Amino acid sequence: MAVKNANNFVGVLRNNSLTASQKFRLIKVKMNRFLLGFNDRKGFLLKLVIYTLLLSIGFVYLYPVLFMFITSMKSLNDLLDQAINWIPSSLYLDNYSQAYSVLNIRAALTGSFMIAFAPTVLQVVVSSLVGYGFSRFEFPLKKLWFGLMIFSFIIPPQILMMPTYRLFSELGLTGSLNAFTFPALLGQGLNSTIFILIFYQFFRQTPKSLYEAAEVDGANQLVSFFRIAVPMAVPAFIVSFLFSFVWYWNETYLTTLYLTSSSTDITTVLIQLQQFESNYEQMYPVTDASPNRINEGIKMAGTVISILPLLIVYFFLQRYFVESVDSTGITGE
Repeated sequence: MAVKNANNFVGVLRNNSLTASQKFRLIKVKMNRFLLGFNDRKGFLLKLVIYTLLLSIGFVYLYPVLFMFITSMKSLNDLLDQAINWIPSSLYLDNYSQAYSVLNIRAALTGSFMIAFAPTVLQVVVSSLVGYGFSRFEFPLKKLWFGLMIFSFIIPPQILMMPTYRLFSELGLTGSLNAFTFPALLGQGLNSTIFILIFYQFFRQTPKSLYEAAEVDGANQLVSFFRIAVPMAVPAFIVSFLFSFVWYWNETYLTTLYLTSSSTDITTVLIQLQQFESNYEQMYPVTDASPNRINEGIKMAGTVISILPLLIVYFFLQRYFVESVDSTGITGE
């Protein structure tokens, strides 16, 4: 594009049929179009600002990940050598083997998947039904119930944690997956209000004539929901499932509160990561003959392993995720 504009400028200057003032005006117009754009085409200055912002934001997000990955590949000698910053002297994979054994990765992945998948499915199903009910039906005190739902989301969760924990303890829900599945089943899962609002807004945009035509054909409300609402709300289901899955996977405080406070065999990747140093010292005790002291490379290797499942999921589902976010109008976290 820059070469084409340069050729245009040269062509204007070589045009002998134009006066100097006409050449100046043409060059001024072309420069304005090149720098500021015209019609729907963006100018060079706007593109420069956009790409600069994108590169800056990308650097802010990618720098910690690159630093973590490169540090995890460094041996102890590379970590102590101040001359080695970004390129290790060799690929050192022992950090990953040690971190893999310390994290108890099989049991941790199983526990993380159980805690993330089952409540997510229940939460998405219940949130879609609640959002459909609020968008399609008129019932007494509808605005009051809707406002209470919003209010329950505004209250900081730290205020409700201890009363909720006491209630769950009395009901015998702590120490098992029920501490997450029952709230999700009752519409009180992790950030359920957000998903209810997503479905509420999405179902409101569905033409009412479709539901009316289905009712004329003899379809009841459940048939209308499964045959009309659900197929048209696939983007909302996808984005709600992905957000809910990631939030449940990354939840550490509630998981620690409900699971580790009671005797249970369930553990997660992030709980193992929290206990990484103490578990490492138990598995690799420091002795005079074998100084197995933990270092940054081993810590970073454990962190890479902990985020790897989510990266793999996002790698395969990124196209559907972006399309769903664009369809539902969500801008992200």
